[in-house]
Amino acid sequence: MRMKLILLIFAGVWALLIIRLYHISIKSNFYYERLAKENIERKNWLKPVRGEILDAKGKFLAVNKIGFSLAIAPHLNRRKGELERVISVVERYFPDLNVTQMKKVYRKQSSPYNHKYIQVIDFIPYARMMKIYPRLSNEKFIHIETETKRFYPFGRYAAHVVGYVGRSNRKENEKDKVTEVVGRTGKSGLELYYNRLLEGELGYVVSKVNARNKALQVLERKEPVSNRTLKVNLDMDLQKYIYDLLGKRAGVVIVMRTTGEVLAAVSNPSFDPNLFVGGISVKDWKALQNNLGHPFSNKLINAVYPPGSVIKMGVALATSRAGKGILDQHEFCRGYITIDKSKHKFRCWKKWGHGDVDLRKSIRESCDVYYYDKSLKIGIDKIAKTLKRIGLGVKTGIDLPREYRGIIPDKAWKRKRYHQPWYKGETVIAAIGQGYDNVTPMQIARYTAFLATGWLPVPTLAKEIDGKKVHPKRVKIPFNAGHFQTIRLGMYDVCNDRRGTAYKALHDLPIKVAGKTGTAQVVSIPQDIKKRVKESQLAYFKKSHAWITTYAPFKKPEYVVTVLMEHGGHGGSASGPIAAKIYRWLYYNGYFKGHPLEQVRKELEEAKAKAQEAKEEALPKVRFVPVEEKKPAPPVQKPVSKPAKKPTDQNASAG
Repeated sequence: MRMKLILLIFAGVWALLIIRLYHISIKSNFYYERLAKENIERKNWLKPVRGEILDAKGKFLAVNKIGFSLAIAPHLNRRKGELERVISVVERYFPDLNVTQMKKVYRKQSSPYNHKYIQVIDFIPYARMMKIYPRLSNEKFIHIETETKRFYPFGRYAAHVVGYVGRSNRKENEKDKVTEVVGRTGKSGLELYYNRLLEGELGYVVSKVNARNKALQVLERKEPVSNRTLKVNLDMDLQKYIYDLLGKRAGVVIVMRTTGEVLAAVSNPSFDPNLFVGGISVKDWKALQNNLGHPFSNKLINAVYPPGSVIKMGVALATSRAGKGILDQHEFCRGYITIDKSKHKFRCWKKWGHGDVDLRKSIRESCDVYYYDKSLKIGIDKIAKTLKRIGLGVKTGIDLPREYRGIIPDKAWKRKRYHQPWYKGETVIAAIGQGYDNVTPMQIARYTAFLATGWLPVPTLAKEIDGKKVHPKRVKIPFNAGHFQTIRLGMYDVCNDRRGTAYKALHDLPIKVAGKTGTAQVVSIPQDIKKRVKESQLAYFKKSHAWITTYAPFKKPEYVVTVLMEHGGHGGSASGPIAAKIYRWLYYNGYFKGHPLEQVRKELEEAKAKAQEAKEEALPKVRFVPVEEKKPAPPVQKPVSKPAKKPTDQNASAG
């Protein structure tokens, strides 16, 4: 046993020696070899130029300004007064720069282990630098490098869609090597969603250096991958028109093809993304935060609202699917309903009721009682299931970051969220788009495209990604064809029948529009109030949100226009006129296939000619009689007086 123990110890010692020998002679060799190589070789990264963003017509939405960055050699703070001398040279040429900040940045990054130049100025415009470049480039401890800076020509017009680029943080640097080297990354909008595409790929130069870190020979070079462009479906002429149309009013407008391409997406109020490129000031940031209109929020997908009556077509489809014949039954509206033995009245917007109501009338005149009754017959779970299937309460899939899901409630949702049972009263409220219901404007636009065509599209902003065309996706969802057609006829009546809730705003257009209005209350109305206060008399933040969502042309739908005016009051009167102006703009700019631009221009010329003729006919008719020219009368000559003749006897008169 002793011999075995001694042999075991002996074998163990030799095993340790062999392992140690392996580490020293083989494994450590790789480490020291790499370390030695790093002492004679330096790898410098080459920054790619960020790709540009263009609209559908080729107008630039995001571009790069060309300029220079300024860096100072490391370890100068060890030499007495050297750092101050170099910075004073920079200050002499650029007196408006913050010297204190430059010193702070330098000292933070300077260390015995850092042998790279330290960047103290991010960007100096090209024109400004070129005046003094020859003199500054001769400075021994100053290194000038080409740099780009993001610029957004349209500023606040498309800020929520395009987004902005800002300085990267540690977490972002750890995730992406390009971001770490460049120091900037997409923070919101398309800039964030397509950041990996737009930022490109790093290049590098491997050089042999001496002990003083001076490059002696280039061993390897790889060029960066730059300028990956992104072309989007936006029409900036339309985007600007809508933004200016809204003015100071808070709201959201979406114009989309029924196939999913987003032509305009306005969230108002907005902000200038150029403020964030070099780092926003405290003053500007506080101004954005304190604005009650929430300009920094992308209301297209990052804000939720009660949908109000625009949800009613979806509830009708849920009823159609729930059971045969339920949707075909008429309901009688007397202005309210009560549930079971409760005395609580769930009121219709029309105090005296709508009388006998069928599906088409319920949409045309937006009868609440009709949907109260239908919802009680099928229940909240069936309503929620269908609404989610047709795009409400689920993410649309649009190519923008951080999209909200919204809420389409059911029994399980309430139990999980509030640990409470579901009540019938909540069902009837949900059926008219109130209560827990919350959706994004983009969901409503997508849902409207489905109602127009029977296909549920994925809203898409990208048109071409680095030269490759993007094809929008959509899915067919089958429903009862007869019910579907009746729903569309009801939406047609909303805009074209005198009893329709949007007739006044949308009936007189060059093309036929179908749609639905919605007035989404933000405060409840107590039961003891018999007479409702007019929306115009309410305080701003107590007014209802005004919805209108439409599609056109009615027979062959091509476009969806969805408008939400925050605290606007009634959908027909507040949002309807905006939708009408947008359709006119689309028509007069040749967007509709059946009415190309040349034909529209011809129609306009004919209309102008007819208007001129009508104007001339309206003038009073006056008969002009030609007058013969009269020759001027000869001047009257005065008689010349002659001397009187002496009278004779023959010529004398009596007395």
